Amino acid sequence: MTNGNSVRVVAAGDHFILPSLITEALGHQLTCDVDELTLGWPLDPFGPVAEVTEASDAEDELIDALAGAQVLVTQMGPVTERVLDACPDLRLVVVCRGGPVNVNLDAAKRHDVRVCYAPGRNAAATAEFTVGLMLAALRRIPQAHDLLARQGSWEGATYYTYEHSGLELEDLPVGLVGYGAVGSRVARVLCAFGARVMVYDPYVHGEIHGLRITSLDDLLRRSRVITLHARLTTETRDLIGARELALLPQGSVVVNAARGPLLDEEALCDALESGHLSAAALDTYVQEPLPPHSRLHALADRVVLTPHLGGASRAVAEKAAAIAAAEVGRWARGKPLAHCLT
Repeated sequence: MTNGNSVRVVAAGDHFILPSLITEALGHQLTCDVDELTLGWPLDPFGPVAEVTEASDAEDELIDALAGAQVLVTQMGPVTERVLDACPDLRLVVVCRGGPVNVNLDAAKRHDVRVCYAPGRNAAATAEFTVGLMLAALRRIPQAHDLLARQGSWEGATYYTYEHSGLELEDLPVGLVGYGAVGSRVARVLCAFGARVMVYDPYVHGEIHGLRITSLDDLLRRSRVITLHARLTTETRDLIGARELALLPQGSVVVNAARGPLLDEEALCDALESGHLSAAALDTYVQEPLPPHSRLHALADRVVLTPHLGGASRAVAEKAAAIAAAEVGRWARGKPLAHCLT
């Protein structure tokens, strides 16, 4: 596409995918001029910016940094129509995440800007975190820790009574809703624990780890634990609501480390309060940060809540930078791009 020496790249990282990680990864791919910009996430929450979602509110900073640049590598930079209009030299945007939700793809296409992303960079981390959430919820680990470490109380021993003791994964029927990069890894780990793994995913064919179930309702009726791994689309929003939760056996557990809006939080709270569900473990929410008035806060004895940490491993940041840099290298050499949407 161009001589590497003439390429100017803006590495708009943040406090997770550090600009220095992007610069270092680019150095393994090509010779280029790199300007680094640090956006506020995760110390500052992301959210909607103009017409894009899940972005840092930093249009002005991005426009200033991109003056004369042909390439942007970022995770949370808001690549809006306004940014694209103001940056006529921009030819390539590489987003260091599983989908470029912070990019106006239609506007990018009109401006002849290629848009790439980094699929699978957090699959292992999120799968591991999901299993950790599941174990924490099944065995009441956070609640027992809080009683002993924070309150100095031995009352957590009540979880050793038959009435309050938890479930073990061995021989436990666990249903996975979704079998992509994360779900498939979770299935393999659960099989190693000896769980009876069942999978519902109408879009995945071929061999899977576990028993394929062709109906979501059937999966719910047969599962003591369900864990969500579907992508968020108009089709999957509120996929698990009051009707679906009612299909789960009494005392079941729900785990969601995918996307908050897959699950109706109000219906979940109703099911927890009524005792139909014994526990839930959530890393993602309908609204992030989780509002102080959320009913989930009052259910601390039955829920495990973490602030969207599923993909928070150093390896994820390093993998994302490497995947993005490889795309920049391919573009600079005129090679086909591996993960391109425009």
